[in-house]
Amino acid sequence: MDIFKLFGKKKENSKNVAKERLKLVLVHDRADLSPQLLEMMKNDILKVISQYAEIDDEALDIKLTRMKKEGDTTPVSALVANIPIKKVKDKK
Repeated sequence: MDIFKLFGKKKENSKNVAKERLKLVLVHDRADLSPQLLEMMKNDILKVISQYAEIDDEALDIKLTRMKKEGDTTPVSALVANIPIKKVKDKK
């Protein structure tokens, strides 16, 4: 019996992990964004949001992906951010 099944954690095979990593590399390449530029953008976004709210740095997820625009079939690069907010700061 697989212990991961008991806790509902799905065991990922290396094929799927490699496929997701390759997608990430291709998206970064097509968007022509260096990892350094993406990191600078991430830091700037967090800096601005931190002025207004306390965020959970541990659970933060910001990534570049490909999406289709509504009404269009051509994929475009998109910056997707999941930034958990612990609490909103006072507006003083």
